[in-house]
Amino acid sequence: MKYRSWLVVPGSSEKRLGLAMGTGADVVVVDLADTVPDAARREARAMACEWLSVHRRNLLEHRRMGRWVRINALDSGLSRDDLLAIMPGAPDGIILPGATGPDAVRQLASEIYELEQANGIAANSVQIMPVAGDSPRGLFGMGQYLDAPHQRLFGLTWNAGGLGVAMGCRHLHGDEGRWSDAARLVRAQTVLTAHASRTVAVDAPYERFEDERGLAAAARQARAEGFAGMFAIHPGQVATINAAFTPSGEELSRAREILALFSANPDQASLPFQGCMIDRTHLAIARQLIDAADESDAGCEGQRLSALLRPA
Repeated sequence: MKYRSWLVVPGSSEKRLGLAMGTGADVVVVDLADTVPDAARREARAMACEWLSVHRRNLLEHRRMGRWVRINALDSGLSRDDLLAIMPGAPDGIILPGATGPDAVRQLASEIYELEQANGIAANSVQIMPVAGDSPRGLFGMGQYLDAPHQRLFGLTWNAGGLGVAMGCRHLHGDEGRWSDAARLVRAQTVLTAHASRTVAVDAPYERFEDERGLAAAARQARAEGFAGMFAIHPGQVATINAAFTPSGEELSRAREILALFSANPDQASLPFQGCMIDRTHLAIARQLIDAADESDAGCEGQRLSALLRPA
């Protein structure tokens, strides 16, 4: 299964939930946190559970699509009710905002285990991805994930908006649209910690959803820096993100040539290739590229649906 595009859909929007499965996103994240008004929380939880139950498999496209839920932070007083409502729908994973270290993951994991048993769900099948970088405290607690690994830990992500709120910043972009020093530090720590813990790193969304060129550049950069995927806040972003995180035909051809070269010379540590010397580091990268190849990208459907969902 691919984890390139993570489309966030408000749990309180019946229209967006209804169209989410056709967007081509690798993962749909039903949001019960930031995008849901207080007055709509109960209804959003009920719709999220119904959506999870109906769409355990994407039968239309004959491929797996991740079904995740972003709950409220543990200290919000809302997370327990979120879990009680959505766990009967057997989500693939839970995104936890405001996580400051592995203690939060352990606490959430304990609650999930209890609800797995109560709902007849296979033990440890629901994974967790903490938003480890949405506060300065989260940044300094990230290294603890290496010392206290958890079997449910799927990966790590960060949140520029949450970080800005925690720091009292209006925005974390400079004059040229680049991340501020603080944001770059948190982002880098997130991807490095994820790789060090052998989990997945997912980048924060590109907020200018109508700027396709800017999104493409940001997504390509995220992939180059080691992120496995990126959040999308609009279905029109899905196809661009999928394309950026999918190896091109030229990349795959080069990778296959490298594999063939080392296969023909198994005892060699380095070999000449296209005017350069390559070694087994290049071989490992070539293998990763081939593993990451996606032969059934359905992201074009997301472009068709984007017009339907564009805000008036």
